[in-house]
Amino acid sequence: MKHSYVKQCDYVAIFDADFQPEPDFLYRTIPFLVHNSDIALVQARWKFVNSDECLMTRMQEMSLDYHFTVEQEVGSATYAFFGFNGTAGVWRIAALNDAGGWKDCTTVEDMDLAVRASLKGWKFVYLSELKVKSELPSTFKAYRYQQHRWSCGPANLFRKMVMEIVRNKKVSPLKKFHVIYSFFFVRKIVAHIVTFVFYCVILPATVLVPEVQVPIWSAVYIPSTITLLNAVGTPRSLHLLIFWILFENVMSLHRTKAIFIGLFEAGRVNEWVVTEKLGDALKKKLGAKAPKKPRLRIGERGWLCWHLCPQLIAVHIVSKIHSSTSLLSRKDEIIIYFRLGV
Repeated sequence: MKHSYVKQCDYVAIFDADFQPEPDFLYRTIPFLVHNSDIALVQARWKFVNSDECLMTRMQEMSLDYHFTVEQEVGSATYAFFGFNGTAGVWRIAALNDAGGWKDCTTVEDMDLAVRASLKGWKFVYLSELKVKSELPSTFKAYRYQQHRWSCGPANLFRKMVMEIVRNKKVSPLKKFHVIYSFFFVRKIVAHIVTFVFYCVILPATVLVPEVQVPIWSAVYIPSTITLLNAVGTPRSLHLLIFWILFENVMSLHRTKAIFIGLFEAGRVNEWVVTEKLGDALKKKLGAKAPKKPRLRIGERGWLCWHLCPQLIAVHIVSKIHSSTSLLSRKDEIIIYFRLGV
């Protein structure tokens, strides 16, 4: 952006290294910017070339497809704010400059730019029919680092910008409420913390502490409904919902930890680890060598076992409702369920 020839340009297209846009990408995006001077960004949808590589990539596809099918689509259709995904988008350079340009105060500079541009009155367009091929992280280590950045960065940005949004006199109260409450507080902070506390603290406590009781509607019906809604964007993976629940529960610990790091600006708040992508050439090379699969650390094994407990507890609650009598005492049930969890 600092080169001299950029002064003669009106738009800039941004792609990560693993993205593969089609030859007609600019023909399908630039007209929106040319014919509407209020639009600052045209965002395309991500398509994943390695979603069938392993079970973990299938789980990622479910979460990201929901993000693009529901969150981004609704934000664009209602002319409300939605975040820039950092890649597969075309920006109006005048809007970039008007918003203050790129800033490196957080690890989510793309979201930071989108928020500042939105506060200046610029509008965004999301094209769900325009898909750009990309690659999902296929190792747990790479995915964990990516989720740390995606959870810590928004929380830290919320801390830095909340007062700026509140004091902005050019933005309507409704838009301020949407950005602060819906986009940041609910989706980026509360959602992950509630998932962790409910599945990893409250539900296990119902077994360990007899006085703690959770109603059937909150333990089974509401989580089941939310889970089914998350599968809307990827109907082909509907049969993997149980695995998706376990996967999201395991990741809730890492996301919640990252959120608190971002909110309190702890040591790893500005940690930037490039997400490892293997690519076709490296995969073939690794396939010839047949590397050993990395083992999970002891702490990760423990958390995997612990996160299985809520699912067993849900089965336990349902079975208690459908059976009028029980042959086992509460103590015996605790022993059996924890043996299953291990």
